[in-house]
Amino acid sequence: MPFLSFLPAPIRRNLAILLGSSLLFWCSLSSLLPIIPLYAESLGGTPQQIGWITGAFAVGLITARPWLGQLADQRSRKLVLLIGMGVAAIAPLGYLLAPSPNWLMLFRALHGISISAFATAYLTLVADFSPVQYRGTILGYMTLGNPLGTAIGPAIGGLLLAHSSFAFVFMMAAGFGLAGFLSSSQVEPPPLPAISEADRGKPFWYSFDRAGLAIPTLAMLLVGMAFGVLHTFIALFIKSLEIDLNPGIFYTAAAMGSFCVRILVGRIADRWGRGLFFTLSLSCYTLSMLLLSLAQNSFHFLLGGLVEGMSMGILIPIVSALIADRSYPQERGRLFGFCITGLDLGIAFAGPIFGFLGAWLSYRQMFSIATVLPGLAIVLFMTQGGKNLLNSLQFAIGWGKDAYALPDQE
Repeated sequence: MPFLSFLPAPIRRNLAILLGSSLLFWCSLSSLLPIIPLYAESLGGTPQQIGWITGAFAVGLITARPWLGQLADQRSRKLVLLIGMGVAAIAPLGYLLAPSPNWLMLFRALHGISISAFATAYLTLVADFSPVQYRGTILGYMTLGNPLGTAIGPAIGGLLLAHSSFAFVFMMAAGFGLAGFLSSSQVEPPPLPAISEADRGKPFWYSFDRAGLAIPTLAMLLVGMAFGVLHTFIALFIKSLEIDLNPGIFYTAAAMGSFCVRILVGRIADRWGRGLFFTLSLSCYTLSMLLLSLAQNSFHFLLGGLVEGMSMGILIPIVSALIADRSYPQERGRLFGFCITGLDLGIAFAGPIFGFLGAWLSYRQMFSIATVLPGLAIVLFMTQGGKNLLNSLQFAIGWGKDAYALPDQE
């Protein structure tokens, strides 16, 4: 990994292992993205039930995040990492046992624990290994496993389904998860920072409020709702228009957009600030949902996917760096977990809400409504993201510093 040559060899080794594990994890998870809605439909699922199945995945995420973040801070980041990979290896096999959409919903909820554990531990470990002055750069590179995995996984999943069966795709996803578990077991994490009795006794909300994470979390929730609409209904939307496009290729386009921007965004954000790129990511997501709501052919869908991927490619590294800038190591796991829970909640709400509305709305109308959500997040961040209106606006357009960043993190 020559781009990390400025780091000591043991840290480079651990980051290389983590990046490989991340690639395997996201290959496992994303290979099922275009498959689950179709599998649920094959079991007799209605659009409303498919929405609940997607929301069930986020329920597993949400319920597990609080205690997994605490476990990562107080016990072991590596243990939480292995929990995530272990669930990713086991859960796909459960889908083979699902006789109905209701059972599929249960296994989907269990599968949600995998992201909750893996993402929290992974981002926290990368932040632990990263010098402050290179944090955005390293997080930008180290989150490349997500777009690479989501480029490979859905395309393979869609291709295998076209030439084999659902069972074969599920077994492949389990194989990726097992390989990632074995890889993750080789990570040697740094020692956990000591937690004083005074800090241990402070409520979580003290750290959350001090770090000013309410608005970023709310913005993540709004983006998560749009994200949930997209990933629940995009395959069905394409199918309803009778467009000859493998949904897996849509996810590949999104992954390509995400990959391209992550290479540069962290390095630039280390110099220009997090706020400008947070605003840019929300703007890109609004544009992507608008493009999809107007889509008429394969090119339109692929363009919308490309822009959506660019948005997430900016958002995840920037939010991760923002949280790290505002947190002490001994609270980082919980703050990472809680802020990203905003995204989880959005996904959880989107499936059931829009699945219910699907009885009256077309897929195109759903995407039109979803366009408003990240637009609202832009307004909130630009007016409420700092300690006052002026600071919020300056930070959001890159003209001011982060008022909540810790002194030794700037």
